[in-house]
Amino acid sequence: MSNNGTYAALDQYVHRLITESSPSHTIWNVEKLRQGVPTNWNYIDGCMMTALLSLYEITGEQRYFDFVESFIDAFVNEDGSIRTYKSEGHALDDINEGRVLFALYAATCKEKYRKAADFLRAELDAQPRTEEGSWWHKQIYPNQVWLDGIYMAQPFAALYEKTFGAGDYSDILRQVGVVRQHMRDAKTGLYYHGYDASRSAFWCDQDTGLSQNFWLRAIGWFSVALIDLCEILPEQDSVPLKEVFSQLMRDLLPFADEETGMYFQVVDHPEAEGNYLETSGSSMIAYSMLKGARLGILEPLFAEQGQKTFDGIVRTNLSFTGEELNLNHICLVAGLGPEKDHRRDGSIAYYLSEPIVQNDAKGVAPLLMCYTEIKRR
Repeated sequence: MSNNGTYAALDQYVHRLITESSPSHTIWNVEKLRQGVPTNWNYIDGCMMTALLSLYEITGEQRYFDFVESFIDAFVNEDGSIRTYKSEGHALDDINEGRVLFALYAATCKEKYRKAADFLRAELDAQPRTEEGSWWHKQIYPNQVWLDGIYMAQPFAALYEKTFGAGDYSDILRQVGVVRQHMRDAKTGLYYHGYDASRSAFWCDQDTGLSQNFWLRAIGWFSVALIDLCEILPEQDSVPLKEVFSQLMRDLLPFADEETGMYFQVVDHPEAEGNYLETSGSSMIAYSMLKGARLGILEPLFAEQGQKTFDGIVRTNLSFTGEELNLNHICLVAGLGPEKDHRRDGSIAYYLSEPIVQNDAKGVAPLLMCYTEIKRR
């Protein structure tokens, strides 16, 4: 299929996703579909809303914006409270969907979007922290910092500070600095999935507090968070983030599959039985490289690498079933613990045991974000 044919097919794919979805039932949230429960306020749908707004920005097609607005309106009440949001969970994941509030507020001036942003900012103010000042990933993960959480909360915090705050990004920089200090492996340059500051979790090294391995999508979340933060923060504040981001992109290059440009589910163990080239994390890294090059943070060769990864994903993981396009090889979910779930121990075998699915937003949204960067080239 030619590039034009691929892009037309992707456009049709997105159209199917939104026409067959509603605020109460989204066909891209495979976790909810498997559980048989209605949609709630969650990071998976938040990823799709972010991707759709990016498509609206680059294409100008109103249907993307209208879908996002109607979707968010189903959850955000006039007083700024959010239907189905559970404060007691203290879950950074639940902050992520709020990042679209700023674009919606700028476009519509609806006060409820600002009030909802205020509400989520207050939730972060109440979020438990480690002794070093990092937000816990969730209430059920005490003193734990996960790479995922940087993406889930820090871009929202930065957008809030930029839009409604005083321009103080020191807390964001400090929390990223903790990740850089503790979670980067000096030998490979890769980042471990989790860090327990208390060193008490069953899955962590008792000396370092680190989990055992490098999970691709966790690194992907961190990569996307870094490049999005580099774009949001003023130039003088983003310098340390650019250094962390650029180093990570350089360190990832040797781990790319030579043929496809994709990356393995357990990044540094391609030889492990059952390891596979995973779509969501590969899309995230491709997006980060393409955007980093576009913003002038990375050399042009990274744009070429990002393009290679995108093309590799499309060539090997977009497939037709009848007339329907499907995105394959997406890890459904992975995590560390909690204490009652020792199966999620951060081992290679664990990461390779999680279900591999089609069309889940954790893979679809990053591919669409990557697609918008391709369209900008």
